[in-house]
Amino acid sequence: MSPFIMSALLMSLGLGTTITFMSSNWIMAWLGLEINTLAIIPLMTKYHHPRATEAATKYFLTQASASALLLFSGIMKAWLTGDWNIFNSSDLLSSITLTMAIALKLGLAPTHFWLPEVMQGLDLVTGLILATWQKLAPFILMIQITNPNNYSLIVFLGLLSTLAGGWGGLNQTQLRKILAYSSIAHLGWTMVILPFSTKLAMLYIFLYIMMTSALFLILKLMDSTSINLMSISWTKAPLLMALTSMILLSLGGLPPLTGFIPKWLILQELSNNNLNLLALLMAISALLSLFFYLRLCYSATLTTPPNINNNYQWRSTQNSHPLFSPILIISVLFLPITPSLVM
Repeated sequence: MSPFIMSALLMSLGLGTTITFMSSNWIMAWLGLEINTLAIIPLMTKYHHPRATEAATKYFLTQASASALLLFSGIMKAWLTGDWNIFNSSDLLSSITLTMAIALKLGLAPTHFWLPEVMQGLDLVTGLILATWQKLAPFILMIQITNPNNYSLIVFLGLLSTLAGGWGGLNQTQLRKILAYSSIAHLGWTMVILPFSTKLAMLYIFLYIMMTSALFLILKLMDSTSINLMSISWTKAPLLMALTSMILLSLGGLPPLTGFIPKWLILQELSNNNLNLLALLMAISALLSLFFYLRLCYSATLTTPPNINNNYQWRSTQNSHPLFSPILIISVLFLPITPSLVM
C-alpha cells in the first residue's frame, strides 16, 4: 500500500474518532463512526488474502447494521423528544436501542460473535487498531448515553461479556482469537463499572489499551500468531519473552502488576454500592480469563513445542526491540502510583 494512501487512512481514523468525541448530536456522532468504519476496511484488506477479505466483509456488515440501528434510534429519540442532543436520552425505548447499537459496535456479549472471527483474519497491526483505537469512539458515546434508564442493561451486558470472554478463550490456540476474547472480557469490566464511576471506566480502558498495545507489538516483533509459534519465540529474545509473560499476567489482573489496579478498584466500588454479589461474580469471571493467560505464559516460557515440524528460530535471527520503552513499563509497573491515579 502506498505511504500516501496509508497516511490518508490513518488520518481518517483519527478524524472520525475526533468528530465523535466533539459531537453533541447524533448526526455528527454517526458521521464520525462511519468515517472510522470506512477508513479501517482498506487497512484490513491491504494483504490480499481470502481470510482478510472475509474479515473485512464481516466487519462491514456488522458495523453497517450497528450504524443503521444507531441512526434509527437517534431518529426515534428526535421524534419523541424533539432534539438530536446526545445527552438528553430520557426516554426508555431509545436508551435501550442506542445501548444495544453501541454494544454491537464495541463487540459486547451477546453481540460479540463477529469480533473473534474478524480478528482472526487480520494482521497483528490492524488487529491492534481494531482492539484499541476503534473502541474509543463507541465508548465515549456509551459514557454520554448512560442514564438511570439503561443502568441495569449496561451492567448485564458487562457481566455477560466477562463470562463470554473468559469461556470463549479457553479452547483457542490462535493468539488473535484469544486476544479478541480478552478484549470482550475487559470491555465487560469497563461496562460494569460505567454506571457507578465514569473515571474508573476511563482508567480501565486506558490501562487496557496500554497492556494490549504492548502485547500486540511484541507478538508482531516475534511474528507469533499461534501458541506453537509463541512457544519457540524465546529462542529469539529470552528477556523479551519473560517480559511478555509479565504483561500476560498483568492482563489477567495479578498483583503486583498494573492490571491489578482497575480490577481492585472496580471490586471496591461495587462493594461500596452494596453490590457484593455482582462483585463476587466479576471476581469469579476473572478466573476464566486468568486461565488462558496462564496457559500462554506456560507455553511461552516453560515449554518447547513437541511438533517436530516447527523450525527453531535461533538467536542469530534475533530482532532488535525497545525493551525499556514506556509502554512496556506502564503495562507492568504502574501499581505503586495507584493513589495518584485515583486522585
